Amino acid sequence: MINLYVAPSSASSRKARKWLTDHDLDFKERNIARDPLNAEEIKQLLTLTENGSEDIVSTRSNIFRKLKLDVNNLTVSQLIDLMVKYPDLIKRPLIFNDQLLQVGFSEEDIRAFLPRSVREASFRKLTEKIS
Repeated sequence: MINLYVAPSSASSRKARKWLTDHDLDFKERNIARDPLNAEEIKQLLTLTENGSEDIVSTRSNIFRKLKLDVNNLTVSQLIDLMVKYPDLIKRPLIFNDQLLQVGFSEEDIRAFLPRSVREASFRKLTEKIS
């Protein structure tokens, strides 16, 4: 199952929702501003990242600047506690399943969530056009 964690004010969240809907993919949506993540859920997301907290912490958020955070001087537990307390520290949208995590919306990257058979059919069509 694909999970989509969004913020209602995020244009990227709306684009991700539209893309998933347009491609008839089943997904479970969660507004993490209204229904914040708990520590265990954040830990689960961190296991899917390539670069740890760097991938999901929004260093451009107002709360990050207001708190004057230096992520390098925080323990993982401290950072998780802050993300639980201040959900706006988490980048959105987050699109993930049991194996993949995409942070933000990229039409090219989100295609990884399409079933393999659909990706292969799209690739065949593309190569036929080129030939």
